[in-house]
This record gives sequence, C-alpha cells and structure tokens, in this order.
Amino acid sequence: MMSKHVVLAGAAGFLGSHLAERLVQSGYKVTGLDNFHTGQAMNLANLMEHHAFSFVDHDIRQPFSIDCDAVVNFACPASPPAYQANAIGTLKINFHGALNLLGLAKASRATFFQASTSEIYGDPDLHPQTEIYRGAVNPIGPRACYDEGKRVAEALTFEYHRQHSLNVKVVRIFNTYGPRMRVDDGRVVSNFIVQALLGENITVYGDGSQTRSFCYVDDLIEGIFRLFRTDPSITGPMNIGNPVEFTIGELAKLVIDITGSTSKIISRPLPEDDPRQRCPDISLARRHLGWEPKIALAEGLLETTRYFDDVLRTRGKGRAA
Repeated sequence: MMSKHVVLAGAAGFLGSHLAERLVQSGYKVTGLDNFHTGQAMNLANLMEHHAFSFVDHDIRQPFSIDCDAVVNFACPASPPAYQANAIGTLKINFHGALNLLGLAKASRATFFQASTSEIYGDPDLHPQTEIYRGAVNPIGPRACYDEGKRVAEALTFEYHRQHSLNVKVVRIFNTYGPRMRVDDGRVVSNFIVQALLGENITVYGDGSQTRSFCYVDDLIEGIFRLFRTDPSITGPMNIGNPVEFTIGELAKLVIDITGSTSKIISRPLPEDDPRQRCPDISLARRHLGWEPKIALAEGLLETTRYFDDVLRTRGKGRAA
C-alpha cells in the first residue's frame, strides 16, 4: 500500500484531517494541500512528523502538479457563515479548484474522489433523499454559492469521467459533527455545544421543528474510506450520513442535558432557504459498502463536548476556565 500516493486537498479541515489520518494508518502515502482558509494547523498535529505524510500550503484555485495515484477533493468551506462570507470565492473553489484537481488526476491517470454534499438537494420535496433525486435548490439565493458550487463540481467530475475515461467517485456528505470542528464553525452542533459550555443562550432558528440527521465523524470517515476503496465501477454519487432524524429543538435539549448547562433556548428567525428536512437514504451505501453508522447521537455529542471543552479551556473560556 505504501506505493499508493494520495493527494488530499483540504487536509487541515475537519473532515480532511480525519481522512488523512485514516489513509496514512491504512498504508497510503498522503500529500496534504490546504491554505488554512478554514482549516486548522492543529488538526494535522498527529501527522506532521509521520514519514508517510507531507504538507503543502496551497490554494487549489491555482494549478498543482505531482505524480499520484488518487486525488481527493475536500477543499471548501462547509458552514454557511464561512462560505457566505466570500460567496464568489466559494464558487471559485468549487469550479476552479475542482477543475485544477481533475486536471491533476487526468495527468497522473489517477482516481478522482469528490466530496459533495447533501446541500445539493436544497430544501427537498422528497424525503428521505435518494441519490436520484435532483433537488430543489434556489440558484440565486444566499446558499447558492455552496449548493450550486458543489453541483457544478459534480458535473465537472462526471464530464471528466465521460470524456476522458477518468476513474471518479463522488460522496454526498450529510450533517456531520465531532472533534476538530472549529469553535466558530457556525453549524448547529458546534453552535449549541459552545453556547452551552459558555453558559450562553442556545439560539434556535425557526421554531425548532426542522429536522436533520447527524453523523459522528468516525462513522462518516469509515463510509468514505470504504467508498474510496471500491473498484472503478462504483462511481456514486453516494449518500453517506445517518438516517436517524432529530428536530433541532430535540438537539438543543440533548446538548443541554449532556453539558449540564443552565443555558436557555431562544428563537431567532429562520434564515432564507434553510431546509425543512434533511435525511439520507443510505440504501446504496448499505448495498455496495456494507456500511451504516454505529455511533448514537448522545455518545457522539459527549465526545464532541469533551473536545470543545478542552479547546475552550486552553483559551481561558468556558466552565473549565
């Protein structure tokens, strides 16, 4: 396996760093790319001295050249505050970035693996969402830079597959949480846990009845790794996520219970184009990968809370300060 060289873009990110570790532990040589726009150097602390890992500070909106066996694209801000802060930049990452990495894969005759998202389903009319569902995305709304950006990245991926016979795989990732999320990530799990640990009000947007399915990062990486290892006939797109739904209101109460916080739950207006429901149909993953998530939400939230508690403590904040 040590002869297999993987270029992993977004290696310092929440998911990218976990995947980088899994690849190295499984015998792959990994070259990680990141420009630390949203990634964190501390996420790579366990890898920087490993003989099978090397790191290059690089923005994938610029071309990159190296011989490799696989190119994995996890480079893109994934939380609404981050990707909306520079919407045009987000679109460029998803178009120019994917195009450059596809060019790298083509030049090396490498497999190309694209991290896509459940956001391409928009505010879905079909529930749960299957891979053949084409989505209900607002192409000019405030979330379009990410939703449509990922859709065009998928389109580019499959055009390279058709026109250049490139081996490709696409994973559609549903809501994921766990250690190495940023404290200021902006997504619901990190928001709720950090607010609870700081003793602040927990902010629920809307009435809290909208649903999400939350997958712990270890489960997600296992599914992604299995898809990565499949033969070329398995291209995806393939949903990877947890099919068990919770309302946002239920999540807020569970976080309060786990943290022992005295935080109150307050409501704010629902953001534009925020999905009412989000839940994956994982039939394809079960059939082709033999995969389904194992870690219950309460267990995963406990581990995530411990992580955020440690981070806040080192910054002199929170209940442990």
